[in-house]
Amino acid sequence: MKLNTANTLTIIRIAAIPLFVVCFYLPWSWARPAAAGIFIFAALTDLADGYIARRWNQTTAFGAFLDPVADKLIVATALVLLTAADPRLSVAIVAAIIIGREITVSALREWMASVGDRTSVAVSFVGKIKTTMQMIGLSLMIMQYDAPGMDAYTVGYVLLLIAAGLTMWSMWVYMRAAWPALSRSS
Repeated sequence: MKLNTANTLTIIRIAAIPLFVVCFYLPWSWARPAAAGIFIFAALTDLADGYIARRWNQTTAFGAFLDPVADKLIVATALVLLTAADPRLSVAIVAAIIIGREITVSALREWMASVGDRTSVAVSFVGKIKTTMQMIGLSLMIMQYDAPGMDAYTVGYVLLLIAAGLTMWSMWVYMRAAWPALSRSS
């Protein structure tokens, strides 16, 4: 398999995860902003690899498989790290909702593809808004750097709560779209 630019960006995103974890735990004042920078870089490469793949006709089966895996790995890692750093019940519940939805929708898409009906669970506009809120919220929570007059962690947490609400809604939309296929008798 020949790697193209889009797939290379996806692989770099996955390779950045250990560096992200190390930076998150370093005991220096610049460590959390550096971890946030790595997370933001990963989020931007997600946008870039999709654009590049479509624009330059670099779509591949490998990229179609690996891109969503990379997204879920970096988000799940961030949620686990934040839950460990802030073990409040509400943070754990939000993390469980987001990770649970990702697993459920991934499994649903895989199953729907196996029965030849993947289009009914394609990525929705709500999912894109959810992802944007989630990435900004997680970035601010990871950064833990307050701008004058703004508690970045709290703003990030509120955005993550909104993302969790959109997560539940988008999962309901996916389940409703898939319900006819799920409820058919075999």
